[in-house]
Amino acid sequence: MKWSISWKASKNPSKQRKYKVNAPLHLKQKLLGTHLSKELREKYKTRSVELRKGDKVKIMKGNHKGKTGKISRIRIVTQKVYIEGIDTVRKDGNKVLIPLKASNLMITELELGDKKRKSKIENMHSKEKK
Repeated sequence: MKWSISWKASKNPSKQRKYKVNAPLHLKQKLLGTHLSKELREKYKTRSVELRKGDKVKIMKGNHKGKTGKISRIRIVTQKVYIEGIDTVRKDGNKVLIPLKASNLMITELELGDKKRKSKIENMHSKEKK
């Protein structure tokens, strides 16, 4: 299906949903950002960061509220995040990770193994406005 940047500016809720569902993957990745904890917010001087596999997060809403874990998988297409230890059991006995929305999570510890990501986060607000 076609996609248009103008849908983002629309007040019509169906067009806003259409924008998110049909967006290209490089824009869907940007929609997978979430808040930082207060300690990280003070340290890096930014409110939110894109999620990455290996980040430790706390669940803020839903049935698993208050639980923490490490991100094991991120599905950009469906915009779902899977966390180690947050699973359910199927009827056949297999354990399956529960998909969560990024907006219901809070980052408590960042995975900074990637030098490019580390420099990007540390330099986000280094250029102060005068």
